[in-house]
Amino acid sequence: MLRDGDGRAAAVLCVNLDRTPLEKAAAVLSAFGAPTVHRPEPLFDQDWSERIQHAVGGYLREHGRPVERLTRQDRLAVLAELDQAGVFAVRKAALAVAEALGVSRSTVYALLTELRSTPSEGLAR
Repeated sequence: MLRDGDGRAAAVLCVNLDRTPLEKAAAVLSAFGAPTVHRPEPLFDQDWSERIQHAVGGYLREHGRPVERLTRQDRLAVLAELDQAGVFAVRKAALAVAEALGVSRSTVYALLTELRSTPSEGLAR
């Protein structure tokens, strides 16, 4: 509202602005500086898809590499954690793990077979 010399409303000024770029920048900056908080495990114990994402994401952050650069040994380590958590007892979990690791379902099954057949050697090779 623009006012005249006597303080009375004289005109209205309207400015249209697409705030999308500003909101995206704010989201990036807030995510960059946001502290990591441990999630309450009892809430997520039975959520196998969340467990897969959490295991893969945690491994990627811990080792500082993207999923595309995971080695065979890296994949075996992630599969060992997921197998120990019982994720593969759930129907279609192998497909979700394959998608999270960026490999085929048959690759997941082959690595899982290798891991289960020689558990101590599977991660040492």
